[in-house]
Amino acid sequence: MNTTSSTTPAPVQGRSAQYDAFHAARARTNLVTSLYAQAMGEDYPVEVAASSSCDWPLLGLLAARLRMRPSQLLVDAGCGAGGIGLWLARALAVRLDGFDLSPVAIAQATGRRAHFLGQAANRAVFRVAELENTGLADGAAHGIVCVDALGGATDRAAALRELGRVLTPGGRLVVTRALRQGAEPAWHEQVAAAGLTQEHLDERPGEAAMWARLYQLWITHADQLRHELGEAPAENMLSEAHRMLPQIRGRRAVLLTFRRSPDAPAEVWSAGRIAAPGRHPGDRPASSKETPQ
Repeated sequence: MNTTSSTTPAPVQGRSAQYDAFHAARARTNLVTSLYAQAMGEDYPVEVAASSSCDWPLLGLLAARLRMRPSQLLVDAGCGAGGIGLWLARALAVRLDGFDLSPVAIAQATGRRAHFLGQAANRAVFRVAELENTGLADGAAHGIVCVDALGGATDRAAALRELGRVLTPGGRLVVTRALRQGAEPAWHEQVAAAGLTQEHLDERPGEAAMWARLYQLWITHADQLRHELGEAPAENMLSEAHRMLPQIRGRRAVLLTFRRSPDAPAEVWSAGRIAAPGRHPGDRPASSKETPQ
């Protein structure tokens, strides 16, 4: 669900309905998890069970690019049901702050803490917030991950500025992005406005083929999706599959690592508070993931 507006966003509660319905429906059945597992094969991280393009290669890249130390704070922006952030929090021995638009997803993520972290479950917190308004203090985060969530921002440039604002000097933001093959990336100006520099660009060559397999599986299992998820969540998934499948062949997916300079001047922090400009042509990639994470 990608909205495009430069006006004041609608209340979170009003914009989270589709995400709430998806997460609530998925919790009632193993069907969605099974279809993701079929599409990814051995690359599917069963324990994480994210509704995104997160696979084993991506998890490894996230951990490597973040370069975090034990007890530092990791932020999972657009965390969905929390699997990615919790897996990283355990693997890297860091604290976790996850936020998402959906209260249903946040409740599910909170309920998964003990599975990943055991008696250290209080090392992770989850709450309802937006990419453009995280509620975090300046420089609070040592690392941020944002997997398949940036496309859901009301204003993508404002979201990047906000995520840049909450990064401590030397901290890294690792984000998935997609665009058409041969298209000129539109994020450079936005990243500079956020006070960040690009450190790495990792290609994800198998991502498009995975989505093609998954969308085809959704279409093939349309009746079962309707029966087990309910009409509205199933129709949202099927609408996305029919709309996106013809565009997959021209999709290029990357993992971007941005860093705040270790000696960033104090005035850079004000970038996150600049009024959001209107969207520029090309801000949105030609094809983007829409199903909640």
